[in-house]
Amino acid sequence: MFEKFIFSVQQIKKYWDKAVRDFHLAEQAKEIEIIFVFTYEAMLKIAITICARNNLRVKAYRGHHVELINKISEILKNEEIKQIGNEMRMKRNSGLYLGGDTVTYKEANFYRKFVKQILKEADIYLFPNKLL
Repeated sequence: MFEKFIFSVQQIKKYWDKAVRDFHLAEQAKEIEIIFVFTYEAMLKIAITICARNNLRVKAYRGHHVELINKISEILKNEEIKQIGNEMRMKRNSGLYLGGDTVTYKEANFYRKFVKQILKEADIYLFPNKLL
């Protein structure tokens, strides 16, 4: 699922910037689906960044989102990421593949708040010497 790979600081920063951008899009959105999709995408991109920081590159194949969610949960030592992240993944898959409504406005906002906390944890993990 993961392979060892040495990422440059610039590559890691680029991944991080994309995660932050997606989260900001989710924060600015009013539509439920946009909030949810960009929140989920931000979470995955945070996971990719954390993995890159640990010299791990995910191989894209069936089930790799599960592995990304589990890996970030393990690295950040936060079991909630695995639980809520996989809940988000299943809702996303239901909406994408089964054509159903994925989440309510209340759920979308809950997920957005949750990923905002992950973003903060990841920022501290990735940039421990950053001045606030």
